[in-house]
Amino acid sequence: MNAKVNTLEKSVVSETILSLPHQLKHQIQLPAHLATQIRHQRQIIENILEGNDCRLMIITGPCSIHDPIATLEYAEKLLKLQQKMSDQIFFVIRAYIEKPRTTVGWKGFLYDPHLNGSADMQSGLEQSRALYLKIIEMGLPIAAEILSPMATAYFDDLLAWGAIGARTSESQIHREISSHMPYSIGFKNGTDGSIQIALDAIQSASRPHQFLGLSQSGLPCMIHSQGNPKAHLILRGSNTGPNYALAEIEQIKQKMQGLVPALVIDCSHGNSHKNPLLQPEVLQTIIRERAQSNVRGVMLESHLIDGNQKISADMTYGQSVTDGCLGWDKTQQLFVDVYEQLTRQALKLSA
Repeated sequence: MNAKVNTLEKSVVSETILSLPHQLKHQIQLPAHLATQIRHQRQIIENILEGNDCRLMIITGPCSIHDPIATLEYAEKLLKLQQKMSDQIFFVIRAYIEKPRTTVGWKGFLYDPHLNGSADMQSGLEQSRALYLKIIEMGLPIAAEILSPMATAYFDDLLAWGAIGARTSESQIHREISSHMPYSIGFKNGTDGSIQIALDAIQSASRPHQFLGLSQSGLPCMIHSQGNPKAHLILRGSNTGPNYALAEIEQIKQKMQGLVPALVIDCSHGNSHKNPLLQPEVLQTIIRERAQSNVRGVMLESHLIDGNQKISADMTYGQSVTDGCLGWDKTQQLFVDVYEQLTRQALKLSA
């Protein structure tokens, strides 16, 4: 027994104490009027997912945040489009601060904000929350992936929408966490294309749970959740190809006997064969088939510059350091085209 304890102790290089969730929230506070704004935006998203708001939700932004300045520039551009297209589209900015890794690599802005391996997570927490507040002050709702259970308490008051990734949809912990989040959460199908994993996750997250968690004061606690009625399905393709086609959606409907949860399509990953430049083709197909598929929202990986790059001392401004993204010029033209299509479809329905 002692030998095992000693071995475990030697495996820990160091421990760094971080701010507790309530301390960070006090340090970087969410003003009351912005809290009201977030509640309103969450309700809009819920209305869209339920079909009570016929607009298309578009969740768009970098694969992962690494440069706050470039992120804010992207947000400003997106806000201008929102102001022009709000009758047909509800934009949510993708602001991911955690990056799941298949093996190893840069884990995201929250973990390593200086991009140098220093792992200054205290700064990552502070900078991430401060950046989120700046985006919220602009008026945009924020979307993020729920990855680390320990991180959720630092940002649960700021997010308008959340996603559970393909690798964690099967995780009981993430299903439990989702059951007590105050915003809509989408579950992605597995990387092998399994839809059942996500459907099981939706069923689990929508039910009450009692589970071990972290309180706002940083203490372990038993959390009693009431279930999240806003859990929904995200189709992201698989390792073998896309799954967004109308025929595949119809198969899901038949499997669920028509009781299909709200549907969001991820235009990247397997649905675009991991080629960011194919995302417009995916989205255009979704728009053409939307009347039959009843898709409520879409996701895109988009940044200021096409493609991606490795972290280095001489990086291109506004280009992703993780998955490749669609550049802003192409993104903007795509959204203009989609807006015009949606407008024509709406006029046809009202005629």
